[in-house]
Amino acid sequence: MVNLIVDDKEIKVEEGKSVLQACLENSIFIPNMCFIKTREHPHASCRLCFVEIDGLDRPVTSCTEKVREGLVVRTATPQVRRLQRMAFKLLMSAHHCQPKVCPAKDGCQLIRTAKHLEVGLNPRPLERLERDVEEEADLIFFTYYPFRCVLCGKCVYVCRQRNGHNPLTFVKRGFDTMIGFFASGDPADVPCHHCGACANVCPTGALVLKPEYTKAATTNR
Repeated sequence: MVNLIVDDKEIKVEEGKSVLQACLENSIFIPNMCFIKTREHPHASCRLCFVEIDGLDRPVTSCTEKVREGLVVRTATPQVRRLQRMAFKLLMSAHHCQPKVCPAKDGCQLIRTAKHLEVGLNPRPLERLERDVEEEADLIFFTYYPFRCVLCGKCVYVCRQRNGHNPLTFVKRGFDTMIGFFASGDPADVPCHHCGACANVCPTGALVLKPEYTKAATTNR
């Protein structure tokens, strides 16, 4: 076990964990979209989990920083908040947040993050950008909403971990990148157990298991 101080609070965690995981396990919320504790090499793509650490000359992503004895961490300094708010606005510039119809509802990490950072769900002063992607895509077992997706990669990761291969993956390039499902149209031929893990891990309600497969997903968990 190692001891560290986070926002003047002393906590004790197992060696080898990331600063982000240590904080979350001790009820210290740090905004994040792409973090999965079982991932050996953190994605670090959302750029929301910045913290300041004594001895370092600039903020670092807490998902990539390992805990060590005596570490002093600050999660809400002005510089940290500035970076987090800018990263959040960049996410929202290509994201359509509709809380009333979002399947994630109270579990939506975008809404939780907006409240935590004390910002709105619009990208101002940035412009809202329109991607050349469809509003809704049929992925056999799922319905995918590209404009809700923040490309965190969590669904791709858990699918590979569960199935050993990647029916779910990133498609297209650059600004138009989205999640695709590589399989034939026949559900019987799809290398997917429709366990629902990919939909469950989605932080924004972008990937929704179709109702007819929900019961099977519950059974297969």
